[in-house]
Amino acid sequence: MAEKFIITIGRQFGSGGRVIGKELAKRLGFEYYDKELMNEAAKVSGLDCSCFEQADEKELFSIPNILTSNWFSFGLGDNGNSSMSSEHIFKCQSDVIQMIGEKGNCVIVGRCADYVLRDFPNCINIFLHAPLEARVERVMSRDKISEREATAIVKRHDKQRAAYYNFFTDKTWGDGKSYHLSIDSSLLGIPETCDIICSFLNKFKSKLLK
Repeated sequence: MAEKFIITIGRQFGSGGRVIGKELAKRLGFEYYDKELMNEAAKVSGLDCSCFEQADEKELFSIPNILTSNWFSFGLGDNGNSSMSSEHIFKCQSDVIQMIGEKGNCVIVGRCADYVLRDFPNCINIFLHAPLEARVERVMSRDKISEREATAIVKRHDKQRAAYYNFFTDKTWGDGKSYHLSIDSSLLGIPETCDIICSFLNKFKSKLLK
């Protein structure tokens, strides 16, 4: 049976993680998962997708208390709180990520996938970063907003992603030791950054065959 592989992508906001993830999946013929994970988690858990959207890579203290009738079936009852809700949502989403990981040949963006799949073989963990100026410029162009607005958005999302990752894992968001490959996507641009990741994957495959 042919080996199956997983690529997880952690990313600073505005570094092109979603675009690069989609391009990699297209080139490799892999399945692509980003916000799709929330829909899958909602289906499996029976919870409303809005629960996952509100908690998506957010700081715990910024997540509202999102109790609905669905929560009572999970034993949270009237004493449920945002922290419990967040942890339960993370568990549901992690279960889905593991189900996807079992199938292999996929690209998963964010959601602590590198940590959730830490015991899976053939899982390559990538982190994409870029200077603040480059990321702000990208967000300005993409969203048609001012530099001030873009800067605030980039900083806010980075803070939320770091808090989310650091809370749910025993690693540090963006720390090179947490990943197999860390790349400044602004240096060569999207296509050549994808080239580097594909080359890395091919060399990894070759090593397995030796």
